[in-house]
Amino acid sequence: MPIRYKFYPTLLNVFSRYLNSGYVSMQELVDTINRVPGPTSEAQERGSRFEDAVVKGEHEDRFSPEILEKFRRHLPRPIVETQVYCAYEIDDVLFYGYVDLIGKFKAVDIKTTSSYQHPRYTFNHQNLYLHALKKRGIRLMEYLITDFKDVYVESYSLTHPIDRQLEEIRLFKQFLEEHRELITDRKIFAAEHE
Repeated sequence: MPIRYKFYPTLLNVFSRYLNSGYVSMQELVDTINRVPGPTSEAQERGSRFEDAVVKGEHEDRFSPEILEKFRRHLPRPIVETQVYCAYEIDDVLFYGYVDLIGKFKAVDIKTTSSYQHPRYTFNHQNLYLHALKKRGIRLMEYLITDFKDVYVESYSLTHPIDRQLEEIRLFKQFLEEHRELITDRKIFAAEHE
């Protein structure tokens, strides 16, 4: 089946919040689809700096040594690769993105938050990275999360159900077709972009 759409997890997660929570307006969703730039929040900046501290050892003095040590204990040994490109075809959709790092058998995505409640990533579209990485021997997707007071881990295997994510992809395709006139960034439509 030819690829008609190209989706990445952040976009699908915004659509999921639009569908399920009411915290995302249609305008915010359309702006995300169209890649309208917004300011980087302080929380996003801190999260990026934390990832650099954990993985690259940069600016470690900005964070608690205890949290960094506890966080690093959960990283795979050895880290095989960082910022790993993932691509997975789902019918006429190319799902793509980057996972923070992989070990021999698990992929890890680093998350920071001001408040954590388990389980937070059960229906996250990044769980689909597992299916993109299984040919590399990856069998586990782990989210390593910190609220800068403690460290939390959520683990998902290849057998974790992805029915909800697949249904949201179907609904997102329908949304795009119904609102085509609002889409200015045509990269999402694979055939039009080539």
